[in-house]
Amino acid sequence: MKRNLIILALVAAALPTIAKAAEIDWKNVDAALGKTAAVTGEVHRYGLPRSDLHVTLDGVAIKPALALGGWVAFAPAHGEAMVMGDLVLLEPEITPVMTKLLEGGLDITAVHNHVLRASPATFYMHVGGHGDPVKMASVIRSALSASKTPFDAPATTAGPAPAVDLDTAKLDQIMGVKGTSTGGVHQFAVPRRDPVTESGMQVTGPLGGANAINFQPTGNGKAAITGDFLVTGNEVNPLIRALRASNIEVTAIHSHMLDEQPRMFFIHFWANDDALKLAQGVRTALETTAIAKTQ
Repeated sequence: MKRNLIILALVAAALPTIAKAAEIDWKNVDAALGKTAAVTGEVHRYGLPRSDLHVTLDGVAIKPALALGGWVAFAPAHGEAMVMGDLVLLEPEITPVMTKLLEGGLDITAVHNHVLRASPATFYMHVGGHGDPVKMASVIRSALSASKTPFDAPATTAGPAPAVDLDTAKLDQIMGVKGTSTGGVHQFAVPRRDPVTESGMQVTGPLGGANAINFQPTGNGKAAITGDFLVTGNEVNPLIRALRASNIEVTAIHSHMLDEQPRMFFIHFWANDDALKLAQGVRTALETTAIAKTQ
């Protein structure tokens, strides 16, 4: 009897949190941010691509899906919601956007580069927070008004999206996971074997908790590649040694979060070469880390 009473008490204690999470009106969050979310499980992710920018690197015109794809994602947490995101900004936009985010009660967890030599230079501001999702969405929307981040829906064109001019089936085979083609870029999300947690919540792929590898065709079977690897401290140097052995440039090593467990580092990279050769190099580098078994 006593055991049943304890169980009932535990369930009753959990009910307010469960109810609160269920009460989130995601339509109001959409309206506050001025975007419609892509939903994966309980995570609502909003794309904020810098389609207004014309960035080149080593003669390659970077598509938003390759390296300019800002985003924020919300998930129910502790009775309210947590938010994580990565905002793409030009240098003059950093301080005005940061100021508005801080004034609105959100946290800045990183500001850094992803690539080198890009013109104009782009920077990436990671944001986090916990609280009312509608309020947090409103703060993010207001903060980004200090940048030129577009919020209008892109003009649609008739017909199917253009195919990615790469052997994507062969890339999928080499990488060991099935990629997705979007915006002229073939993208891979490779999960880690053990999930990362932040504030007691799992940081899943939609929240930025996976290795992200992007291939943009540059002609004649070549591709520009960039993205980031998610690794523990002891994996940093084995990974970057493997990348350099494949002549893939390491462009940044840094954190994205503040209180994650275990401590994680993000390694960004760049190369423009034969796509299949680069895929082999990336896969070899991934094997130095604790990735989930994919095949």
